[in-house]
Amino acid sequence: MTDAALAAPSARAMPTRGGLVGVVAAEATGTALLVAAIIGSGIAADQAFPHSPGLALLVNAIATGAALAALIALGQVSAAFYPLVTLVARARRDLSTRQAAAAIGAQLTGAALGVTLANIMFALPPLTLATAERADGPVLLGEFIATVGLLLVVVLTARTRDPLRVGVAVGGYITAAMWFTSSTAFANPAVTLARIGTDTFTGINPASAAMFLAAQTLALPAAYFLARLITRSTP
Repeated sequence: MTDAALAAPSARAMPTRGGLVGVVAAEATGTALLVAAIIGSGIAADQAFPHSPGLALLVNAIATGAALAALIALGQVSAAFYPLVTLVARARRDLSTRQAAAAIGAQLTGAALGVTLANIMFALPPLTLATAERADGPVLLGEFIATVGLLLVVVLTARTRDPLRVGVAVGGYITAAMWFTSSTAFANPAVTLARIGTDTFTGINPASAAMFLAAQTLALPAAYFLARLITRSTP
C-alpha cells in the first residue's frame, strides 16, 4: 500500500529483529510513509495534470512503486505495512498472536497518520471524507486479482531472503498493477481504510472501501493456497 499494498519483503523476518518495539515502530513508520507517498503523489499529480487523469495515474503509480521499493529497507527490522501479509505470517506460525496483533495495530495507526500528514502537506484539512465511488463488479474483480498477485509476489520472493530483489519485485508489481487492474490496485486493507480520509485523487468513499476490503479478504485464502501449491512443486 501499500499496500498494500501494499507489501512485505519477508513475513518470516518480521518478529525476529529489533524485538516487538522495533517491529511496531517500523510498521507504523513504514506504513505512514507509504500512505503519505500514495496520497501525496496523487494530490501532486492531479494538481500538475488536472485534465489528464491517465498521466496523473502514471505519476502516482511510479511514485508509489518507488516508495515501496525504498521502504522495504525497513525489512531489516520489519516491513509488512500490510495486514494480510501479517496474517499469512501468523498462519505460518512465523508470528505469535501477540506479535501479529501489535503489527496490525501499528499498520493501522501508521496509515491514519500518513493520510493526515499527506492532506496537511498540501494545505488540506487533516481528514476529509472521500466521495469517490469505485466499487462495481469488474472493479472488484480487478481488486481481487491485484491482491492475489501482490501476496504471491511477496510470499514467493521472500523465499530468496534478498531485500533488494523483493523491493524491486514488489515495487514493480504495484506500479504495473495500478495500470493493468481496473481497481488501480489498492491491495492493502490499511491503505484502503486510510484513503477514506482524503477526498482527493486517491480517495475512496466508505461504501466502496467496504467492498474493496471484502475483495482483499477473499484474495487472502486464494493466494495462500496458490503459494503453498507453488512452493510444494518448487525445489
